[in-house]
Amino acid sequence: SDQAAILQRLRTDPKLHFKTSDEVEAKARDTLVRAQAALPRAFGIRPRAGCEVVRMEAHEEKHSTIAYYRQPAVDGSRAGRHYLNTSAPETRPRYGAEALAFHEAVPGHHVQIAIAQELKGVPAFRKHMGSTAFVEGWALYTEQLCDEMGLYSSDLERMGKLSFEAWRACRLVVDTGMHAFGWTRQEAIDYMLANTALAPNNIENEVDRYITWPGQALAYKMGQAEILELREEAKRRRGAAFDLREFHDIVLQHGAVTLSALRDIVLQHYTTPGE
Repeated sequence: SDQAAILQRLRTDPKLHFKTSDEVEAKARDTLVRAQAALPRAFGIRPRAGCEVVRMEAHEEKHSTIAYYRQPAVDGSRAGRHYLNTSAPETRPRYGAEALAFHEAVPGHHVQIAIAQELKGVPAFRKHMGSTAFVEGWALYTEQLCDEMGLYSSDLERMGKLSFEAWRACRLVVDTGMHAFGWTRQEAIDYMLANTALAPNNIENEVDRYITWPGQALAYKMGQAEILELREEAKRRRGAAFDLREFHDIVLQHGAVTLSALRDIVLQHYTTPGE
């Protein structure tokens, strides 16, 4: 099929993949710089803590996911860190690098988590812990936000954003398939090979993660969908007066609350007389 041919090309064409670990790291650093410069356009509240790109250590990269985020030190002695898997660069697609950087660093995990750490007048658990659906939903939401802000540098990079969307949608199927309907590990791998552009090594690591952490992967899409729905409702209620920066500040200034609490917070803020 055309889809199978396209996925095979995305997965195997050497021109669409990095050649060296240094290239993987340099792309992440460049994307972080551009995203930080664009923050004032969409955010009133911004974190004081900085963010940096750090390569994963050799002992973990082979069996780790493609990237993860580590929050800043509470005392300010260490910036937030976007840990990046630079092993086997020929399996790391160029077209997914920008979406990945937006998700893990700015305006994704770093913006949300560092702002939460810096909140005043809230309990410590609200600063340093939180709902996975909020944390991961926010980061996935920002991948789309960056598209709306014109931050993807090419149509090919936007393809990466769509590839990541397919990946997150597949998680809904694969996680529930294994934990509710008795799918085998190989069935999960085969489904993701057929429906995403992820490389086989990344798919195997992902499926093993879903096996050992039931339900976590579902949180991404569920959280993103709720944030987008609340944004549309806020636009409906405010009309031409809707301010994207105000919306983001309302979402972020309470820490990583549950989705039901977030809905209450947002709708209460955007309640107008007579409603």
